[in-house]
Amino acid sequence: MKFDTPAGQNPIDQLKVVGKPTDRIDGKYKTTGTAPYAYERHDVVPNQAYGYVLGAGISKGRVRAIHVEDAKRAPGVLAVVTTLETPRLERGMMNTAYLFGGDVIQHYHQAIAVVVAETFEQARAAAFLVEVDYAAEAGKFDLAAEAKGAPPVPSDSGEGSGGDGEERVGDFEGAFAQAPVTLDETYSTADESHAMMEPHATVAAWDGDKLTLWTSNQMIAWGHGSVAKILGIPKENVRIDSPYVGGGFGGKLFVRADAVLAALGAKAAGRPVKVALTRPLIANNTTHRPATIQRVRIGATRDGTITAIAHESTSGNLPDGDPETAVSQTKLLYAGANRLTAMKLAHLDLPEGNAMRAPGEAPGLMVLEVAMDEMAEKLGLDPVAFRIRNDTQVDPQAPERPFSRRDLVGCLRLGADRFGWAKRNPRPGQVRDGQWLVGTGMAAAFRNNMVLKSGARVRLDGAGTVTVETDMTDIGTGSYTIIAQTAAEMMGLPLDKIVVRLGDSDFPVSSGSGGQFGANSSTAGVYAACVKLREAVAQRLGINSADAVFADGEVRAGNRAVPLGEAAAQGALSAEDTIEFGDLSKKQQQSTFGAHFVEVGVDADTAEIRVRRMLAVCAAGRILNPKSARSQVIGGMTMGTGAALMEELAVDTKRGFFANHDLAGYEVPVHADIPHQEVIFLDEVDPMSSPMKAKGVGELGICGVGAAVANAVYNATGIRVRDYPLTLDKFLERMPDAA
Repeated sequence: MKFDTPAGQNPIDQLKVVGKPTDRIDGKYKTTGTAPYAYERHDVVPNQAYGYVLGAGISKGRVRAIHVEDAKRAPGVLAVVTTLETPRLERGMMNTAYLFGGDVIQHYHQAIAVVVAETFEQARAAAFLVEVDYAAEAGKFDLAAEAKGAPPVPSDSGEGSGGDGEERVGDFEGAFAQAPVTLDETYSTADESHAMMEPHATVAAWDGDKLTLWTSNQMIAWGHGSVAKILGIPKENVRIDSPYVGGGFGGKLFVRADAVLAALGAKAAGRPVKVALTRPLIANNTTHRPATIQRVRIGATRDGTITAIAHESTSGNLPDGDPETAVSQTKLLYAGANRLTAMKLAHLDLPEGNAMRAPGEAPGLMVLEVAMDEMAEKLGLDPVAFRIRNDTQVDPQAPERPFSRRDLVGCLRLGADRFGWAKRNPRPGQVRDGQWLVGTGMAAAFRNNMVLKSGARVRLDGAGTVTVETDMTDIGTGSYTIIAQTAAEMMGLPLDKIVVRLGDSDFPVSSGSGGQFGANSSTAGVYAACVKLREAVAQRLGINSADAVFADGEVRAGNRAVPLGEAAAQGALSAEDTIEFGDLSKKQQQSTFGAHFVEVGVDADTAEIRVRRMLAVCAAGRILNPKSARSQVIGGMTMGTGAALMEELAVDTKRGFFANHDLAGYEVPVHADIPHQEVIFLDEVDPMSSPMKAKGVGELGICGVGAAVANAVYNATGIRVRDYPLTLDKFLERMPDAA
């Protein structure tokens, strides 16, 4: 199905099932511990052995020798595969670092061996018997030291953010020099880890020359092609199965070392092998969100109209990597005739920097929205009013291109009203609640809307049950439920008559989960397949498909009503289709918007920061399932709070690795840390986006949150800290004056 004209009236608009707050149909399995995650797939193949991955102990250099004799003699050991006996494997799609093979070490904990044994404990014990001789080389590990002179580099996150290394509109320098009120500040954000609950894990089994991987992966089609490329085998000889993913946040978009080494270990041992990466390997062997150093300059007239805006970001990565796309939202969020954005890349020999939830916008808005608050204070304007004054309904870099839907102002005004913003004391450090200094802050939220080609197969049986098959994944986002809701709406059935099967590379290729494109794209693919199934049902029943109404388990036309299952009484009906998107997004800018409001308390003596309440208002097209969408947004709000207050991969700048590489040293917040979170969705649709008239919302929830927290902390204390995270040591010496 081609989607190249705006969506008109269609069966989804009935909203009998779609748009209703619906319990997740996979929830009962996850809460009872019966959802089959990758490492727990004991049922899929017998006689599984265990692999333990050994990571490099240097950050740059070469491996001279690997001594495995003692490891091979250890109890239970079946095989040891080392990087020296394996030619350097091809990189998969989107991999920056090589996953295995050869003697060159690009970063700390790059995989150099896998030990396979009868038990996990035996494999781990044997791995510690492996001795490695290295030829270490000097590396670059300090972003601040390497940032000077870093060149502008183009980048594309693959998720709607990116562009040229430097982009200009008008004369920024001239307008900034003439502006009566200006801001010029530099900020930094930290390296961050995905820290998902489920580690990267894979069970691998060979059947002759055919390989099956039961793995934890967000993008099945990408992974399918990558595994074939990395291992040098035909794509048709690879199958990937990933029905449940225990969190990914971008860290499982691409194939990682667990999948490759499970496959190599299984080949060497001659039996199935399971591999899970340990927490230190997740931090140092996989990917992370790169740290940034960002400079923002804003010039405005005295009434608060922005005349010049510049946002420049420097981040680090391996030589073949890309910069973090932290400036993209600044191209679209606010008006201003004279503009400059730049992304600069410093080459570092740290582990690979790559996509993490809302790449670009998450760290970019942590900075831009603090700068907007600082500018509002200079102008003597309310922060909400300042943002509203500089709203735009067109792309500022291409004014002839309007937004398809943009109600940032609606989000700001409704949020301010519901949060009680009018009661806020704009003078910092003025409100106390006993020992606590209390402050409120806000920030705008922005995330581009993307859609990707997505397919599905639907089958109707004689019992009136519809089964949906697609390689779409559920990474904790509720894909099973919204796909079931879509099929139920289209076929006129209750949810208990829909069966959804996901995450298998034998199924039609979907968009996969990432970039906030998964829900909208995958349900649009199911919509397309159901349109074909409706036509097949009507034809089987001798009904004109244009006249057929699918409702209450029946197909109706005129005075005739037939149970849906009768259409398949003589044999199941199956239909398959793929939604393919045209160039509507080029004609009109498709984005999602929101507003975050936060109240914090800061202990007057210890500088401990507590988030007391949070509100998010989101404008993101039709909300397919308000219940799971709310969960996604409050999860993003919690994750954004972590980035603001505690999350930081601590870089050992001498040895080149992340020192706090486990969940004891890398702290993340949980929902219990925040007493009250509220989410409001504006009632809107976007026919330019898809037949579902929806947009993504899962990453919008994290965008801007860090800045809202930082602005609230400033309002509470009068202390402005521009280096994230806002840990208490950055406040403590200045607190007595504030208190």
